[in-house]
Amino acid sequence: MNPPDTDDGTRIEGPGGSPLAAVAAVLRAGQVEASVLAVGWDDPALGIQAWTEPGDADAAATRLQAMLQGGPVPAHGPDTLAQAWQDQSGARLALLVRVATPSIEAGAAWAGAAREQLAAALHTARLRARIALLEAAQRSRQAVYAIADLAAGDVDDPAVLRRVHALLGSLVYAPQCAIVQYDDARGALRVLYQAGMDAATGGWRRGEPADAMINALLRHGRAVYGPPAQVRQVLGLAPDADPAPGLDWLGVPVRCGDRICGAIIVRSPDRADCYGQEDAELLDHAMRHVLVPLDVRQARVELEQRVLERTLEQERANRELQEEVFERERAEKLQHALFRIAEMAMSSDSLEQYYAKVHAAVDDLIYARNFYIALLDDAQEMIEFVYSVDETGDHRPTRQLSNGLTEYVIRSREALLLDREGIDRLIAQGKVREFGQPAQSWLGVPLQRDGEVVGVITAQSYSPGIRFSAGDQRLLAFVAHNIGNGLARQRAQERLKGAHAELERRVAERTAELEEANNQLVAQMGERLRAEQQLTYQALHDALTGLPNRAHLLDCLAAAIERVRNGNGDGRSFAVLFMDLDRFKLVNDSIGHAAGDELLVEVGKRIVSVVRGEDVVSRLGGDEFAILASCEADGGGVRELATRLLHTLGSPLWVAGRELFPSASMGIALWHPRYRGGEELLRDADAAMYRAKSQGRGRYAMFDEAMREQAVRSLDLEADLRRAINRREFLPYYQPIVRLDDGAVVGHEALLRWRHERRGVLAPASFIGLGEETGLIEQVDWLLYEQAITDLAQDDDGYISVNVSPLHFRSADFAERLLGLIDAAGAEPGRLRVEITEVALMDDAPRTQRILDTLRRDGVQVQLDDFGTGFSALSYLHRFPISGLKIDRSFVAGLSEEEGRQESLALLRAILALAGTLGIETVGEGVELEVQRQLLQALGCRYGQGFLLGRPKPRPRPRN
Repeated sequence: MNPPDTDDGTRIEGPGGSPLAAVAAVLRAGQVEASVLAVGWDDPALGIQAWTEPGDADAAATRLQAMLQGGPVPAHGPDTLAQAWQDQSGARLALLVRVATPSIEAGAAWAGAAREQLAAALHTARLRARIALLEAAQRSRQAVYAIADLAAGDVDDPAVLRRVHALLGSLVYAPQCAIVQYDDARGALRVLYQAGMDAATGGWRRGEPADAMINALLRHGRAVYGPPAQVRQVLGLAPDADPAPGLDWLGVPVRCGDRICGAIIVRSPDRADCYGQEDAELLDHAMRHVLVPLDVRQARVELEQRVLERTLEQERANRELQEEVFERERAEKLQHALFRIAEMAMSSDSLEQYYAKVHAAVDDLIYARNFYIALLDDAQEMIEFVYSVDETGDHRPTRQLSNGLTEYVIRSREALLLDREGIDRLIAQGKVREFGQPAQSWLGVPLQRDGEVVGVITAQSYSPGIRFSAGDQRLLAFVAHNIGNGLARQRAQERLKGAHAELERRVAERTAELEEANNQLVAQMGERLRAEQQLTYQALHDALTGLPNRAHLLDCLAAAIERVRNGNGDGRSFAVLFMDLDRFKLVNDSIGHAAGDELLVEVGKRIVSVVRGEDVVSRLGGDEFAILASCEADGGGVRELATRLLHTLGSPLWVAGRELFPSASMGIALWHPRYRGGEELLRDADAAMYRAKSQGRGRYAMFDEAMREQAVRSLDLEADLRRAINRREFLPYYQPIVRLDDGAVVGHEALLRWRHERRGVLAPASFIGLGEETGLIEQVDWLLYEQAITDLAQDDDGYISVNVSPLHFRSADFAERLLGLIDAAGAEPGRLRVEITEVALMDDAPRTQRILDTLRRDGVQVQLDDFGTGFSALSYLHRFPISGLKIDRSFVAGLSEEEGRQESLALLRAILALAGTLGIETVGEGVELEVQRQLLQALGCRYGQGFLLGRPKPRPRPRN
């Protein structure tokens, strides 16, 4: 193709003409006057581009073309300058100049400048080409993104497709465009969009089948572009006698996975050679965003349609199958019910049983929650409801024949099915009246025997939602027919039974005399045997509950031990569960021993209901029970049994008009070869039971080696405790009580210590619990009181306070005995103070007040120890003769803690204010830090006691 001519006579070739024109302008302005100037290059990216002036210098242009293609370079002459060279990127550059005024020096300089200018122009052209490519790629990317955004909506919308066409037009020249969707499974083609391809131009309308070129393009499967005639030839189509208008044509099939799902066709009516492979790839990439989602959506819709059709077919088949199954089941139920009714007439022991079985059979067929059978009496004057089950009450009294619905069926001798409207209509006509609860649906069928109506079988509904049908009427009619025959057979059987009964009565009368004589002899023998058995039973069972007693349990334990030792236990072992009722004494003391006995009997029954048949339940006496239970060798199952026992016992029961909630503590001892007899097992189970009580009651504990060792230690400690009482090994340690203002000692508290022969001096914590459990603590306290009062009489160093347990207030003579010790020692009562806890004030308050008043009258003062930790009412401070409060050490300790100091200060201010108002002196216990002493003194507490002020120590004995 020849380059076009410009208006000024110059000739430009290629898109790089502008840079070459700029080079020519620069060179013309140089020192060399050129009559002909030709410059150009052959670049791998830009191709061959040249500039020649003047425009008619064809010979110079042809020679420059040969130089760019590697031809010979003309030799330099006086008026000719020619050069050709190759740069580093492989481009070939050339220039040819014919000068009007030759000059060798000027020509050499000008040639060097020309080379540099031409190289710079090539670099500029390359940059422009790259910029153009980047701008085109950016436009393509933006257009594809926009198409993808549109494809996310309704792609089938013409407005959306028009917008897609507009975006494609920004990438490819596409004044005429068509988009089609192809269903390869059905071979169906659908036009989604077309523009500029109407019937007049050989196109088609939306929704109509496409022409042969579209079908051939889809079969071809690859993009095709070029003039229409050439495209038809490529697609294997015959030349078109009436070719479609257009100079260039581009068709691109679009693939969805491995199949073709559509195509896009663009046509240029006025430009030739405007489509290429890049355009095809660009359209293919863009249209994937349109057709692939549409194809997926169409596939999803078709799949959903097929699933819906298949579901509907299966539902229809399922309904038909269910109806068939229902009918078969109904027929089977009817047949089975008829067989049952026929069999019932022979197998029922009585008419009542027969009626109940008939009801059950009818209830399997229809709704029969409200059902009755009514029979006429022999005189046919009364109607008797021999069987009735009804939501409002089963009893239906016998009545004379009247105009009820039942009598209506008897008179009409036909079945009657009525809804509420039908019943009301008969009532309005005066034909019937209702008895009892109005029915919403009523079904009655006559019972016949030998062709005569003898009664009615009826089912009725009180709910508007339950109505009987004609099918129910037919079923009940079938049943009624068989019931009539069954009634006849049943009555005949009743008469036969009556005859048999009469015969048996006569035989019984005949044999009565002989049996009486024989019975008298057997009775005498049985009486003696029963007496022996009763004696044996009483010897081995508890008279109240009837359970085995301790002797019986020990026999069973001996047998179990023997069986396990001999290996006859089949690998199984056994355990003893020792149970003691919690707070049983309270039941006896509050509502009487008779109620306690009733509770014990009920507890025994509950235990027996939980254990297995082979287990032995025994009452040992009082509220103690023991259970011998078999178990696995590792004790498996015993814990679960104990849990069930405790849960069952915990259920409430009524005794003597009161609801009680019993609970028990339980100890469990598993068999071990070390046991020599049942008594040892009972002993260890008893110990475990006491462990359970100490842990809070209402639970169980397993006996283990640690408990065994603890039991041995407790036994040894109890023996030591008894010996210590006899040896008077207990002594008081005195801790001073100090006035905080000046540090003067105003008194002492006598604290209990045990001078053990082997373990040294022991604090109360190591033995006080055992002492309270065994009841020995009261003897220990009296030894302490005796020594403290003796020391009080021998020394005049302030007062002495002693701690008094709530147990002492249960003794009516406590005050007299304490005052007797004071009198015997010659001590001043006013120097002795007793310290009690808030618990003592609440446990039998009237008796406690009498004791404290007695002590106060004789001068002994009372102090409330550990004040603030209990839960007694503040009114007790005014009610009881309290002369002093000892503030609990927990409040004093809080004074030295940063977090709880303010709370402790507030509580102490309240306690001190209360004491000051009542005129009661206060002593702060547990003073161990100077800051505590200072704060107590600042708050107004006058006295203190603690390690900071003096540690407990024995009082030195005066020398003789």
